[in-house]
Amino acid sequence: MQTMSLQVGAHLQPTLSPRLQRAVRLLQMSSMDFSQVVRDALDNNPFLETEDGDPAPEAMAMDDVEPAVVAERPLDGADGVGWGVEPVSRSRMVDGDGVFDTLQAQTTLADHLLSQLNLLSLPERDWALAMAVIESLDDDGYLRTPLQEVGSLVPLDPPADSDELVVALRRVQALEPAGVGARDVVECLMLQLPQVGCDKRRALAARILRECVQCLASRDMNAVARRLGVPLADAESACMAIRRLDPRPGWRFGGPSVQYVTPDVIVRKVRGQWTAVLNDAVVPKVRLNRGYAELFRRHRNAENAELGAHLQEARWTVRNVEQRFSTILAVAQAILKRQHRFLAYGAMAMKPLALREIAQEVGVHESTVSRVTNNKFMATPCGVYELKYFFSRGLATASGGECSPTAIRGLIQELIAAESPAQPLSDVEIARQLAFQGLQVARRTVTKYRQLMKIEAADRRRASH
Repeated sequence: MQTMSLQVGAHLQPTLSPRLQRAVRLLQMSSMDFSQVVRDALDNNPFLETEDGDPAPEAMAMDDVEPAVVAERPLDGADGVGWGVEPVSRSRMVDGDGVFDTLQAQTTLADHLLSQLNLLSLPERDWALAMAVIESLDDDGYLRTPLQEVGSLVPLDPPADSDELVVALRRVQALEPAGVGARDVVECLMLQLPQVGCDKRRALAARILRECVQCLASRDMNAVARRLGVPLADAESACMAIRRLDPRPGWRFGGPSVQYVTPDVIVRKVRGQWTAVLNDAVVPKVRLNRGYAELFRRHRNAENAELGAHLQEARWTVRNVEQRFSTILAVAQAILKRQHRFLAYGAMAMKPLALREIAQEVGVHESTVSRVTNNKFMATPCGVYELKYFFSRGLATASGGECSPTAIRGLIQELIAAESPAQPLSDVEIARQLAFQGLQVARRTVTKYRQLMKIEAADRRRASH
């Protein structure tokens, strides 16, 4: 006989207070966005003031240091299947006086996706996982962070399993624009195939993407028709349908593809050692107004509780500014300690680096390092790089060590630069030469890296000479 019983249990589940959640959001902001938040606080909180003789935060962000062009991080996955369409120029809006006031601020990709996600009636756990996927997307809409790493950024009890993460990814991929959340260009285009109206053309387009995407990239319609056993006219029609799709759906939203930024950290060589220092131009010069705070303390009563909240908020803002930039500097120093050879020898000296290594040295959680390295930039003698550029998974070498993908791309570029114009190296030959140096890299990986660096295939390089 079955019996029913009521059991009461207790368990601990980590939750973030509203203030801590806000601190996490502020840590993830770019310095320009953070400067705007501090500026708003200065305008609305009587207990905050700028330091005497220092410019206001908006002036520091835009005038003190000449902005630099960001060194672009190559895109992962297959690239350039023949579209040749340049992204539309987009500008980041900054509040303030002048011509920028007449421009309309654009919605970011994350905001656009979040507005759709909030319309779904999702349990809090499912919403948190989907939001983590959205926050991990690159500007072009691709997810290049492994799903398990995305799941580790969400403090859930029990931790998210692989099935939950796949469901979260599929949920994001179902949002608009179609193709967002893809791991590579083929998956991106596959997600957009429902837009092709003709069933026959859509089915053939799917076969082309699965079986002969390289023929599509080289615009060899005869090879497509021959490999799939279809009439040439059908192959051309299906390829034309694919070319009408958008291989970079995220570029419709947010900031420009080439950003002009003011670096958060500047790298200098002091007494033969590389060291990182904060860029004063992006650190808001804000402090507590001691006179107002003391006056409030003397005359505090129940009628001015709102002023008490302002004072508490002002103290929190000052602490947050200090903690934000001390964390950025500590993470930058830890990165520099491990990647100092990159500054001396270039991309070929880049070492594999995981978030975990930096988190352990700085004494913070991996998710904190992930947020700190997002939209934060380091000015080096080699150029200006986003902090996350210095992280990569290691590839095994024949000697049992590890090599960074960035270093391998540097080697490929060097091999191609030294090749004979009359006999350029094929991807197979490049893979063979890398193997002679102890690097076991597959031919398809060489092809992917070559495409990421916008280097043409061997036959086209020969023809260009």
